[in-house]
Amino acid sequence: MANGWAPDGAVQDQIDDTVRDAVSAARARMPVGEGTEGCDDCGEPISSARRDAVPSVRTCIACQSERDRTRTVSGINRRGSKDSQLR
Repeated sequence: MANGWAPDGAVQDQIDDTVRDAVSAARARMPVGEGTEGCDDCGEPISSARRDAVPSVRTCIACQSERDRTRTVSGINRRGSKDSQLR
């Protein structure tokens, strides 16, 4: 059942779009090109298991974890409530 002017399935469409955007953003953050044996940030060697898992990796696990912690997410607000639009 639709709410207001929204067509049937509109909520699921919003969920699908949000997931699709998140997957696209994650793929865009993946390294591309040739990887290195040493971390670009700290210079420590990158384990062979990590280089096998992500062939174009350029950072060690510790440095990548730090980068991931500081990442901010800015996306499209698809919620239709007035409260979310006022923020």
